[in-house]
Amino acid sequence: MFSAGIAATPLYLPMEAEPTPAHTDENARDIALMSRIGQGDHAAFRELVLRHQNAVIGTVAKMLGNGSEAEDIAQQVFLRVWRHAKRYRPEAKFTTYLFTITRNLVFNESRRKKRRNEVSSDAREENSHALVPDDISRQPDSEILQAELQAAVDAAIAALPEQQRMAVILRRYEQMPYEEIGEVLNLTLPAVKSLLFRARTTLRDSLNKYLEP
Repeated sequence: MFSAGIAATPLYLPMEAEPTPAHTDENARDIALMSRIGQGDHAAFRELVLRHQNAVIGTVAKMLGNGSEAEDIAQQVFLRVWRHAKRYRPEAKFTTYLFTITRNLVFNESRRKKRRNEVSSDAREENSHALVPDDISRQPDSEILQAELQAAVDAAIAALPEQQRMAVILRRYEQMPYEEIGEVLNLTLPAVKSLLFRARTTLRDSLNKYLEP
């Protein structure tokens, strides 16, 4: 279902911007597509997948620390969207609905792994190789430092508890407002702010050596 050329991890974005009319238009387009999907429109479904697959795959990859699993889980997310499209009601933003499905599947997968006592160190090591160039001798110092920092950031985020990790990923990479993060995680606004505060404190401690002047 997914195009091979589409990257599994989205570009790193600045922290959230305020909603704009363009965001409102995007949500209206998603709702219109869901209406057509509910009637069995395959073209509308393909368009919806293309609009959101990067964000879903990237979020899953960061949550599980394993890029190889991300497309499988993302495919399950969109299959659920297809199957439940007839019952979809736009009571919230479509992305809230989409990432709530993503959260459920990712948390279920994480818990399944814990029950099986699976260790993800090999997968994280594999991801680290993808982030750091193989032949760093040919890279300028600034690029080497940037790759090292990004690898450290990813590792620090991966070590957070799952709710904190999801909140940070949605905020940092998807620019999601606090209110929408609360809807995805089924938390109040104060709880979301507290969750992110604790996560940022942990990340600051983990990345302290990179933050020192």
